[in-house]
Amino acid sequence: MKALLLGLAGLIATAPAVAETIAITGGTVAIGDGSAPIPDGIVLVRDGRILAAGAGVAIPPEARRIDARGKWVSPGLVAGLTNIGLSDAEGIEESNDVSARGAPFHAAIDIAPAVNPDAAILGNERLGGITRAVLTPDAAGSIFAGQGAVIGLGAGAPPVLKARAFQYVEFGEEGAQLAGGSRPAAFAVLHDALAEAEEYRRNPTAFGGRERDSLVKRGDAEALLPVLDGRQPLLVHVERASDIRAVLALTTRYPRLRLVLVGATEGWRVAPEIAAAHVPVIAAALADLPERFERLSATESNVGRLRQAGVTVALSSVDASAPAPMQRNLKQFAGNLVAIGKLPGATGLSWGEALATITARPAEILGLGGEIGSLRPGRRADIVLWDGDPLELASAPVALFIDGRPQPMRSRQTELRDRYLTPQEGALPKAYQW
Repeated sequence: MKALLLGLAGLIATAPAVAETIAITGGTVAIGDGSAPIPDGIVLVRDGRILAAGAGVAIPPEARRIDARGKWVSPGLVAGLTNIGLSDAEGIEESNDVSARGAPFHAAIDIAPAVNPDAAILGNERLGGITRAVLTPDAAGSIFAGQGAVIGLGAGAPPVLKARAFQYVEFGEEGAQLAGGSRPAAFAVLHDALAEAEEYRRNPTAFGGRERDSLVKRGDAEALLPVLDGRQPLLVHVERASDIRAVLALTTRYPRLRLVLVGATEGWRVAPEIAAAHVPVIAAALADLPERFERLSATESNVGRLRQAGVTVALSSVDASAPAPMQRNLKQFAGNLVAIGKLPGATGLSWGEALATITARPAEILGLGGEIGSLRPGRRADIVLWDGDPLELASAPVALFIDGRPQPMRSRQTELRDRYLTPQEGALPKAYQW
């Protein structure tokens, strides 16, 4: 352990400022776009952006070198859907900004102003290799949960990379309950809200939406215009195959919708239809329990079969068995998809495609593939150096960069570990130190 920490300190000490050119040399480089890892590769960074990555990359003489021999180099992981940074404790309502059951607004809710860059969970997840996260509100009181954001986990940096990145809607069993008790009611709510948005577009001055009993507020109607125009993706949580078909059919009435399916546990049953519609999916890796009627056909081969049909798939902890805040478990889920591909009758992913489900694919689905998620030239230099294969359970980051800036390799968890690993007799508790 001591040798590892000394090596880590050396890596950070030699890491340059953002404006410098750095060359990470000798490691096994994983681009993150679905391609196979490259042994003895080079990653070149300049001004916080990826300049080049791969084998035989020419290193400018002014570049400062970081020796990554014996290590793996990958893009930072992009947590598919989560609410980290929106609550301090899920069971304490006062600290929780994930949902707003009593608010008069729904689609208009924008979670970006609530992101807490000092939340301890961000440091914990960063140490697991997470550099970006897709934050989504929870639906409460309506099928419309509001507008999510994409954030960075860099220490001391503004957290929000893209606000109002998408609109989130609940369908299926949960959406039915939110709409009053049935799936048709959920679709009626959606159609009425979109019709109200069009009404607002035609004549915003005459549009009401401020009355106490109005079904759609002015802010909600205005927030849905980018969805109707296809300028903002519409993420739809839906699980059952027949529900997926019903959601895909929405584009016949609203042809500009940029649908993204979330969950889609029975997606494998309609995979060719999803692929033909060019609708991407954010799914759980290993949700194979028929724990609800809308998931009776759950299988661990769902992601593999979707990908085999040509669907773009990213991984999320939504519907996964692990607690939602544990985003660093995503790399374990991705690795499991590689492993199950080796079982008779099962369908998994190649190693490169599995890594892409937690790097490039979530970025592409949100329209940020040119910015984050891979080590392709021009992307932000979000880089993780691992002590082994990043999809192996036991591997861990030894150095990490976000926008080319080296990140602290400590968190609230490591500080607590060190504090109580060797407690000092007679020392006052932290509460008495000021």
